[in-house]
Amino acid sequence: MRRKLLAVIMSAAWGLGSTACDESEPEPQPPPTSVLPSFIVPGSELTQEYPGTDGDNQPDLLTSGLGANGIAGAAPGYADPNHPTWRELRANTVYNNYRGLVDITSGGGYGRLFGPNVTPDGSATSLPGKIPGMEYLAFASEEGGQRVGLMVQVPRSFDAQRPCIVAAPSSGSRGLYGAIGTAGDWGLKRGCAVAYTDKGGGTGYQDLETNTGYGLDGLTRDLKTQASEATFQVALSEEKRLAYNSTLPNRIATQHAHSRQNPQASWGRHVLQSVEYALHVLNRQFNAPLPDGAIPATFTAENTLVIATSVSNGGGASLRAAEADTSGLIDGVVAGEPNVQPVFDASLRLRQGSGTEFQEHSRSLLELASLVSLYQPCASRAAALAASAPLNSVSQQAGEARCQSLVELGLLPGLTGSSTVEERAQAAQVRINAAGILPEQNVLQPAHYALLVPQGILVTYANQFGRFGVEDNLCGFSFASTDATTGQPVATSASRLASLAALSNGQPANAGINLVYNLGANGPVADNTANLVTSRITSRNDLNLDGALCWRALATGVNPLDGVPLSTQPATLGAYTVTRAQYEAVQAGISQTLSTGDLHGKPAIIVTGRSDGFLPLNHASRPYYALNQKLEGTGSQLRYYEVTNAHHLDSLNANTGFDSRFIPLDYYYFRALDLMFARLQGGGELPPSQVVHTTPRRINSSTGKPEDLTVQANLPALSAQPAAGDVLSFNNGLLTIPE
Repeated sequence: MRRKLLAVIMSAAWGLGSTACDESEPEPQPPPTSVLPSFIVPGSELTQEYPGTDGDNQPDLLTSGLGANGIAGAAPGYADPNHPTWRELRANTVYNNYRGLVDITSGGGYGRLFGPNVTPDGSATSLPGKIPGMEYLAFASEEGGQRVGLMVQVPRSFDAQRPCIVAAPSSGSRGLYGAIGTAGDWGLKRGCAVAYTDKGGGTGYQDLETNTGYGLDGLTRDLKTQASEATFQVALSEEKRLAYNSTLPNRIATQHAHSRQNPQASWGRHVLQSVEYALHVLNRQFNAPLPDGAIPATFTAENTLVIATSVSNGGGASLRAAEADTSGLIDGVVAGEPNVQPVFDASLRLRQGSGTEFQEHSRSLLELASLVSLYQPCASRAAALAASAPLNSVSQQAGEARCQSLVELGLLPGLTGSSTVEERAQAAQVRINAAGILPEQNVLQPAHYALLVPQGILVTYANQFGRFGVEDNLCGFSFASTDATTGQPVATSASRLASLAALSNGQPANAGINLVYNLGANGPVADNTANLVTSRITSRNDLNLDGALCWRALATGVNPLDGVPLSTQPATLGAYTVTRAQYEAVQAGISQTLSTGDLHGKPAIIVTGRSDGFLPLNHASRPYYALNQKLEGTGSQLRYYEVTNAHHLDSLNANTGFDSRFIPLDYYYFRALDLMFARLQGGGELPPSQVVHTTPRRINSSTGKPEDLTVQANLPALSAQPAAGDVLSFNNGLLTIPE
């Protein structure tokens, strides 16, 4: 922000100087004007005022009229579930996206430490926390005719004399409201405009059977007659779509997986576009047109404070935007638990405490997910995890069947058929941790596997990286609604189609759209009933081992059964053959998404939880920070805050077993934003990089339940002068993270 203020001061000073020195009057210069960015699809804009305040029942920007209590309560309903109104659909969209990332229990801090009713200074109020203002939605055009969703929210409290924009790309594969409960909540409360983008993913679904898609407003569109209004449509002719349906009926395509565009490669550009669009929106809203109809450009990159911030995929997109920012749009970055894969630098090493150095960092998320998908069902049967890991819901029989298959196929070397389940589970866990996945993450992995997190990552990301289409059915997988008993694909109901954009996080399995394995010996079956999938390789129901082996081959380029590279020969795994060309297509896509670590000296913060089981720290946040330190040296303004007893998805903390182990990382994400805001307004330096040692909630001996989370008992501050034993160090390529 100091850079931007200096530009304004120097410009003014230059103007005064020229007036004093020139003998003749200077030529009058036309005022700069603001035009709609060329990447906005003509006619796609939707504009709506949301006037709701704490004293009425009107919808607002932050809670869509629900207020803090409504977000924590039961889901809002529909008068006609088959034909929801936009107001009903938007309320459900905000409701689901807010709750998808935040623990909404009072004991976990909602309504007391964070939430719509908590003011910027941290005071909890009894008010609903509604924020009135204007909302603008538009499509940005993307290669191949695909679209990226953009949204700008301008609160009524926006201060044109101290303008600020929070760029808030969605987390995960969520739609335009995907950052509403994190970056949106923080920015709107401070009177900043919030610029959202779905990054080319989001809830861009297409029901291939009915040829139904979705518009920017989340309402369904008939793609035969309204394709121009749709977020996404597969690149299939009508003839090929019908042919696909005849072979695999009732399937669903998603924009993130099936656009053939590798949207992740363009995350940074999408964020920068959202800022450009927000600047135009501000100029249009607050400036009267000139006589010729032009809009004065009083809000510019030089005088408007811009923070790029979000969590997970949105955090990675924020960092990528700062790396790509060559025009000075962004002043600072706050990335929560970012999905970022830095370029591998063999000179960098990582060490936690006094442990051994780890050099095989910066592996792809796809490779790590394939490892977990293969070994976790067996590792989850270890006695300690089987007894206490929360949401460890994979059946004992199916998990032990996976262990047996791994032993028989030589994938747990040194173990024989006489080995015990415990020995097999421990050996599987060793394989996972040897890849740099921290022991602190082990207790979370059973729940993630049961919730199909690694499986969903594999299907979605492998398809996007390789630019495969829905018709490719990569590794034999597709998406569909499924029968609750048999797991077989069924038609998606009219009510589910009508509300899918509001319910979904954009990545199956979710909102009733499941992963389907098409090639099991007993036919297509949902992968969340994978205990029903009969393996063609082992002839047992071992949680779809065939599919897991296929993903492993595709991610590593090696047949996991015999170690033969795909460059030597294709790998036939069950009924699917993985080729070298497929592997190379995926690797090419991954290479387009790598981060450089060069933030051009911008102030930036990464805050992440040590127990993050989605994005292992040794392959994301830690090596990114190390790479930045090597590149920018003493000029780096990046700070890294690693929080103990915190993980990736705070919403899970509402569940028993999570509540007593983990604290909300969101709390520290909000504090990091406070620090960055103060820093950009001239508030001094950011606290040094550090480990924050938190304390989980204590179990009350009378109730047997965790006591309420408090700052004093559980959440120490990010310290401006941390103890020496909490400070990170970087020397000669070695990043040391205190235990």
